[in-house]
Amino acid sequence: MATTHVKRAFKYRFHPTDAQAVELSRTFGCVRKVYNLALAARTEAWARQERVNYNQTSALLTAWKKTEELAFLNEVSSVPLQQTLRHLQMAFTHFFAKRARYPRFKSRKKSRKSAEYTSSAFRCRDGKVTLAKMSGPLDIVWSRPLPEGAMPSTVTVSQDSAGRWFVSLLCEDPSVVPLATTDAAVGVDVGLDHLLTLSTGEKIANPRHERQDRTRLAKAQRSFAHKASGDGANRRKARAKVAKIHARITDRRRDGLHKLTTRLVRENQTIVIEDLTVRNMVKNRKLARAISDAAWAEFRNMLEYKAAWYGREVIAVDRFFPSSKLCSACGNVAERMPLNVRTWTCGNCATTHDRDVNAANNLLAAGLAVSVCGAGVRPQRRNPGGQSATKQKTPRREP
Repeated sequence: MATTHVKRAFKYRFHPTDAQAVELSRTFGCVRKVYNLALAARTEAWARQERVNYNQTSALLTAWKKTEELAFLNEVSSVPLQQTLRHLQMAFTHFFAKRARYPRFKSRKKSRKSAEYTSSAFRCRDGKVTLAKMSGPLDIVWSRPLPEGAMPSTVTVSQDSAGRWFVSLLCEDPSVVPLATTDAAVGVDVGLDHLLTLSTGEKIANPRHERQDRTRLAKAQRSFAHKASGDGANRRKARAKVAKIHARITDRRRDGLHKLTTRLVRENQTIVIEDLTVRNMVKNRKLARAISDAAWAEFRNMLEYKAAWYGREVIAVDRFFPSSKLCSACGNVAERMPLNVRTWTCGNCATTHDRDVNAANNLLAAGLAVSVCGAGVRPQRRNPGGQSATKQKTPRREP
């Protein structure tokens, strides 16, 4: 049987020359312009109850390049412009499938600056990557090697809000193979006092990355707010300083989550989590900052794609399953369980529980019921590398 390799993106910092930075910035602007023009054309057609597909927007792009007003689109590589039309097509596909909301226009200041090049628009040879219509290879900081013999299928260049430049190379990675099967399974309860509580009783501290830099961030934000409005140099510098602090927080958070999820996937065959709706939970003004800093959604996303890579299983138990109020010893459900109650005693069997460990044990039991026979739990939706389940009432037996 042929082995199917996982496609994996390898992301690196690079330092462009002045000429390359100008060319890439021009490309980002053209990509944004074409995306917005195509979205406007499709939106107008949608209002007329018509649909415009990728081929039609591609023909529109050819026509736009011939106009005097948009002749500047010819100055950059045509491949990133075609790729942004494909991305728009995918956005509409998700919208029609009810997996996403209607696509939005890209903002010059707020939208991500990126351009994607396919194999016909770049050359990767002897550790050097050269893009179409670009003067010289990119000065990439090779922090780790690419897989041996790997040839990138796409190259994506981006610049974050802190001004850092990145290049992402999408390659087949033969080193990602399913791990040896194990009988280990773990329930994971996420929280704020402790980032994770495992059914084994282990508690992983919440590093609270945003809180560590909160003073520096507040000072930088105040300085930015006091700058005169407009696009002056001082305002740009102050904005960049705020962005660098945010980037530092994000990098540390992502690094910690990568280490945690890799460890969980390597040690366990089955990982059971709770199917939380984080986008609704952050509407709580008192907890929004702490929940956003914990990054539960990013934790789940990492866990699921790594489980798919390595042959593991992630099960998400329905959010309405009473994991905290259910006694893992006797199955009795407590009437109330306020958030400030961290330990409680079951009124039925007198067992004293740590709230989070008890919840993790209940999640594990519910998840294993799905994994083994589906008894008492009903699958809700399936994700790549994972599935979701919820507790349902046991049907009454006929006499």
